[in-house]
Amino acid sequence: MQIGIIGITKSGKTTVFNALIRSATAQGAGQVNIGVAKVVDPRLDKLTSMFKPKREVYAEVRYVDIPGAPEGLGKSQGIGGEYLNALQRTDALLHVVRAFNDPTVPHINGSIDPYRDTVAMDMELAFSDLAIIERRFKRLEAEMKASKPQDRERAKKETALLERLRDGLTDDIPIRQQEISAEDQKTISNYQFLTAKPLFIIFNIGEDQLADAAKLEEEMAKRLGKPKVLVAAMCCKLEAELAQMPPDDEKEFRSSLGVGESAAGRIVRMSYELIGLLSFFTVGDDECRAWTIPLDTPALKAAGQIHSDIERGFIRAEVVGYDDFLKAGSLPDSRKQGLLRLEGKTYIVRDGDIINFLFNV
Repeated sequence: MQIGIIGITKSGKTTVFNALIRSATAQGAGQVNIGVAKVVDPRLDKLTSMFKPKREVYAEVRYVDIPGAPEGLGKSQGIGGEYLNALQRTDALLHVVRAFNDPTVPHINGSIDPYRDTVAMDMELAFSDLAIIERRFKRLEAEMKASKPQDRERAKKETALLERLRDGLTDDIPIRQQEISAEDQKTISNYQFLTAKPLFIIFNIGEDQLADAAKLEEEMAKRLGKPKVLVAAMCCKLEAELAQMPPDDEKEFRSSLGVGESAAGRIVRMSYELIGLLSFFTVGDDECRAWTIPLDTPALKAAGQIHSDIERGFIRAEVVGYDDFLKAGSLPDSRKQGLLRLEGKTYIVRDGDIINFLFNV
């Protein structure tokens, strides 16, 4: 999973980035920051304690921190160049919006208005998508002049689709909220439109606003919550500071401050929900590992996530659910109690499945 972090200058993007990767190395000096964070999963920790393998391997999230537009949001004509290329490779976007008030850090637009800034970023993303569409129009026009009749028909169909998307964008409807058929989704997938990506909006609040965070999130959900959009309010500065502490000290401070789950844990959990992902596990004496796959993935494709040879030589999968495994206490006992099942290629993997793939190459 790869998530792009966006926002205006001085919004706290790089602070969020540091909190997520539990580091203080990124400085946000006008460059792309890239970091990897482990997806801590108590289920994997439990399996590791039972199997005592040589190593434990968590799933990982890759975060890409994109510099804010120096001239301010809505004043450029979309995100371009290396920043656009970096964002197009992501699975979702995390928009950090400034909601804290700090006179020592002036807002680029002179005042604090997170809803205004959210709309401005939506415009910035739409500008980028419109620019991609316009460039594609020119190529399609050239192709239709020189192509065969059957290719010309395909180009006309794609042009009509892009016109619909363009009209929606000009009416302030991001592509993620436009009605698009499965066939058309395949057509536009290579474009990697930014407004088509799932969006996570974080209002970056001050410590003095923590008591009102839940109320603010309710308001955010009413005003900003839409399909493929999730919202949250967090004090990113505090989260970055807590992330630098030893785990036991962090836990104690969180309890005393009443801030609960870490930003890293909450953002990952909500990102799985937003993107539509789940985790399955492979276990053994050598390794216990968590794997991340999309919802509704068949066992054959899940096998390919581990290695293409396992997918190619797939015979069957031995599967037991995590909760069933804990009840049984071991894989042999899971088999004796009929909890360990044999599944074929089309079995849809469930969150928490413990799987042993049998294959022959």
